[in-house]
Amino acid sequence: MRIRYKKWARPELEASKFYEDNPEEWKGKWKNYFKNPNLPFYLELGCGKGQFISKLAVENQNINFLAIDLVDAMLGLAKRNIENEYKEKNIEPENVLITRFDIERILLILDKNDKVDRIYINFCNPWPKGKHRKKRLTHTRQLEKYKEFLVDGGEIYFKTDDDDLFNSSLIYFEESGFKILKKTYDLHNENIFEKNIETEHEKMFSEQGIKIKALIAKI
Repeated sequence: MRIRYKKWARPELEASKFYEDNPEEWKGKWKNYFKNPNLPFYLELGCGKGQFISKLAVENQNINFLAIDLVDAMLGLAKRNIENEYKEKNIEPENVLITRFDIERILLILDKNDKVDRIYINFCNPWPKGKHRKKRLTHTRQLEKYKEFLVDGGEIYFKTDDDDLFNSSLIYFEESGFKILKKTYDLHNENIFEKNIETEHEKMFSEQGIKIKALIAKI
């Protein structure tokens, strides 16, 4: 999603206690960033405006979360959404972090010592042209990278509106040695998650009559 430049985003991010501007320095040590380093560690790739991670993190104080995006304007909005959700609960955002990084180069900031238990990928760019498909966040090339820091039995939760991306992703996961635990071509009529937190894209596509595809994969 393209978004207009927001001049306030960079200063607000740099002043935030839950934004990290130098993620490479924390490779292999992310759990130590949190107040309670012994909690499970979940990751969202491509957090966008943060509607999903803000609700997920505030409702799960027993889990530490790291959300990644590449655009300052997006992360600035994510920062504000997180602040608003935590303010409503009258608690501090001590179990969530956001950072700016290129997910294609994710092995520069995460490794096996980070022991990620779960990855969320929601409505990523489908990259429909053949020559661009390797850029997909669920492509075999990327899944092999995630295996470097996922724990044994670690899971990936994936949602999309795009039929081709979903069907191709089923193949990518199997090629990379993941087991598909659950899948659906109509998430809102067949919820495969314990609780489905609806994203901005999800609401928009659903209102257009587009069914949401989803899966849970385990390594």
